[in-house]
Amino acid sequence: MKVRIGYGYGGLGVRPLEPASYESLLDGLEELGFDSLWLTERVNADTLDPVAGLAYAAGRTRRLKLGTAVMVLPGRNPVLLAKQLATLDQLSRGRLLPAFGLGIVNALEQQAFGVRREERAGWFDEALPLIRRLWAEDDVTHDGTRFHVEHVTIRPKPVKPALDVWLGGAQPRELERVGRLSDGWLPSFLTPEEAAARRPVIERAAADAGREIEEEHFGALVQYSLRPLADGEAERISRRRERIGAVDIDRLVPVGAPALRTRLQEFIDLGFSKFVVLPVSQPESWEEELPAVAEGVLPLQASG
Repeated sequence: MKVRIGYGYGGLGVRPLEPASYESLLDGLEELGFDSLWLTERVNADTLDPVAGLAYAAGRTRRLKLGTAVMVLPGRNPVLLAKQLATLDQLSRGRLLPAFGLGIVNALEQQAFGVRREERAGWFDEALPLIRRLWAEDDVTHDGTRFHVEHVTIRPKPVKPALDVWLGGAQPRELERVGRLSDGWLPSFLTPEEAAARRPVIERAAADAGREIEEEHFGALVQYSLRPLADGEAERISRRRERIGAVDIDRLVPVGAPALRTRLQEFIDLGFSKFVVLPVSQPESWEEELPAVAEGVLPLQASG
């Protein structure tokens, strides 16, 4: 099982953008040997637009893979998005890792995308298969509930037209969608035991759809902190967990690099191998943060 460890940037703990700081993050991840960079999408926060941010990263790095964690799909034109992401994949020489979601339950975010909450799932279920066809086929005609296109061809195609698409989610409907539509699962805010208990639901849904998700395409986004959590940070994480259920914050968020390594090893022991580690709050210095994290967790990647 090949263990791969990426790094997440964004979320509610991110600082206002400083280009030099972002460049320091990119340089550190590339030099230290992290597998990938994943950008969180939030319209109403100090996060980067995922495509623009990853395009900049593609030009500054040569090896680092580039992921969206996750990009909101409902509200986006699937034809234009397919071309945009295919272009980014070509310019990065095949390093794109697209991960999509419905968007968080937040009125400000939802209004930005112009899709009502109850319509998001239907939009997603129609848009994602259409995007896959546009990546793989030269003449696409589609007549659906939301989209109608005739004889559309996008170029350039991705380096590999069958791009692996990752989805998150922890609720039953979300897990069923992962099995039915995705190539990999990257949930957040779950303990190793919770993730392991949900995995069979995905595998059954994939089998029901005549599909199979590769053994090495199960992972997790794991928030961490190198210092004790502040009260506001713990409360913020607990609010994000409300849809899933209460959990001991110490069990959810490892504190310190050794604890982070232990938590990833617990996931690995349960059959998970792809990870995105994300700081609860952006550190003041990437030059200090990244080497400490790398020393703690990258040996797991080398041995995987």
